[in-house]
Amino acid sequence: MGLKLAVLAAALVAAAPLPRGASFVQARQLGDGSFAEAGRPGYPQLTAWAALGLRAAGSAPRARAATAEYLVAHESELSSATDLALAALRLLARLQTLQRPNGSVGGLVNGTAWSMLAFRAAGEPVPRGAVHWLLARQGRTGGWGWTAGAPDSNDTADVVEALRASGVRGRPIRRALGFLLRYRNRDGGFELTLGRGSDAQSTAWAIQAFLAAGKTPPRGAIAYLKRLQRSDGSFRYSARYATTPVWVTAQVLPALARKPFPLR
Repeated sequence: MGLKLAVLAAALVAAAPLPRGASFVQARQLGDGSFAEAGRPGYPQLTAWAALGLRAAGSAPRARAATAEYLVAHESELSSATDLALAALRLLARLQTLQRPNGSVGGLVNGTAWSMLAFRAAGEPVPRGAVHWLLARQGRTGGWGWTAGAPDSNDTADVVEALRASGVRGRPIRRALGFLLRYRNRDGGFELTLGRGSDAQSTAWAIQAFLAAGKTPPRGAIAYLKRLQRSDGSFRYSARYATTPVWVTAQVLPALARKPFPLR
């Protein structure tokens, strides 16, 4: 499960009445401002994801200032391009230093895609070299992998959002959406890799990719996610597993709110 983008300042805004999933995430905030799974300590990546999920749901952490202070205090733990993009508004200068002469940010597909989303969310232009670098790495089947290896649904969806946020249209996007449809199952959900089985996060990413492309989410995808919601408001990872509910719920919330990244 790759680490993804959150723009901290955009995440810490005033709240509206909450869906149950957002209430579940809110309740997992610790006294130091971080977010954590039950019985475990908080950490910056999950904290940024929780803030992003709540932002998509029209809400915010209960202790917004504490969450911002926590992420600033743990800035040194964010070292990769994807980690930095997770809290990009405060760390944008550091993120920019990771761009390489070949156009990538940090040298990986996922780091480059999420960095592009971070630039756009912060109101900054996306370096054209990053766009060209990503386009050149689209596989023959239309998808992307987190490195130059086998493509998967999650990274392909991330790249679609990054490219659309950067103004890319046409054939690369159509090929990518066609690739994603190969990962759709009869239950309406999407899987990370072929044969793995549907899961909530892969389905959420696919929904957001279609939304970013201006398309209606594939039939049954939203219904699949809703079937995974538990009585406490959290979402199961899949029909078989209910692991890391805070992380899963935070990533499902933007899809159910029908908001692709970057959040406006």
